[in-house]
Amino acid sequence: MLTDEYRYKIFKLVAAKPEISQRELARELGISLGKANYCLKALMEKGLLKVSNFRNSKNKLAYSYNLTPKGIEEKASVTLRFLKAKMREYEQLQQELDELRKESNKLGWSLREYQDEKN
Repeated sequence: MLTDEYRYKIFKLVAAKPEISQRELARELGISLGKANYCLKALMEKGLLKVSNFRNSKNKLAYSYNLTPKGIEEKASVTLRFLKAKMREYEQLQQELDELRKESNKLGWSLREYQDEKN
């Protein structure tokens, strides 16, 4: 359930804003609050994130999420895996677009006509 994409995005969001709430995290990820909670707990159980309360905060339910040293290593690994996956997707999409252009050219339809239709 915790894919590289979610790991990457959670690590990125937490590194940028350690005090992010679970509700904000869920909104940023486009997932439910329950799933955000599940993901954070899974990362904490693996020792990749640690959580601490803001002791001086008026909101005693406020937490800070921090990457552990192991979490920093995992962030680097997951970033590389995510990048490779996105590059493969990009290359596949590029190939599909090339095939579609060839097919549309055979039919006598150009990209310029498509752009004119959009406007």
